[in-house]
Amino acid sequence: MPDWLTALVTQTGTRQACAVATVVSIEGSVSAHVGAKAVFDNHGRLLAGWVGGGCAQGRVAEAAVETLKDGQGRLLALDLRSEVLGVGMPCGGEMTVFVDPIRPSPMLWIIGDGPLAESLCTQAAQVGFTVSVLDVRAEPSRFPAAFNVVNDDPAYARLKEADAQDYLIIATQHKGDHLILREVLARSFAYVGLIASRHRAGLMRDDLMQSGLSPARWAHLRAPAGLDLGARMPAEIATAVIAELLAVRNGHSGQPRSIIKSDL
Repeated sequence: MPDWLTALVTQTGTRQACAVATVVSIEGSVSAHVGAKAVFDNHGRLLAGWVGGGCAQGRVAEAAVETLKDGQGRLLALDLRSEVLGVGMPCGGEMTVFVDPIRPSPMLWIIGDGPLAESLCTQAAQVGFTVSVLDVRAEPSRFPAAFNVVNDDPAYARLKEADAQDYLIIATQHKGDHLILREVLARSFAYVGLIASRHRAGLMRDDLMQSGLSPARWAHLRAPAGLDLGARMPAEIATAVIAELLAVRNGHSGQPRSIIKSDL
């Protein structure tokens, strides 16, 4: 296996972002060949591979950082005859390099077990989330779409691994929800959803107000979680919640898209 491919597998296997640079064309004197590849991390550090020496690597590394920030690939036309790119000694050729961002899919943590959690896991995986399920009763066989099922962590210590860009849904629906919620809101998440009735969500709000937890920590809390679809069955509730997750992830309102109004 080429060293660049080994680095790519390592990065993706550990859910670390990276950028793959590929030489797509050359002209004149260039140290790399067409098809040459290199892998860079999100700081622009070369992990493996080769797309040219000092004349090109610095600019490609900069592009790697840029592309991982906005998720857009870049096609770089590098004139290596110009001293602007190099280190005082032009290489004497031209090359075109495509830099492709490889960003891990967003992580969704599901706390809970049962048909609702199972539907959440299945539907979330279908729309591009990497799912980790945390519950002492969770059986991996019931969550085939999950990246990870943790059933030996009653204190939810694994949440310490969570990133501020991760999403989380509490689907336990039992009397300990308020304690889990306090623990969760002490950390930063892109989204925290509590599946509960409006009455129960109100009780959770009152508990949070009395807990001393800063209201600023509630900024990403959705309770009850999900869009108003009139959902009743577990799969329907899961659909409503996943729809809300998509709206948050994509930066949209979740409002109807129709431009045609009806009086019916």
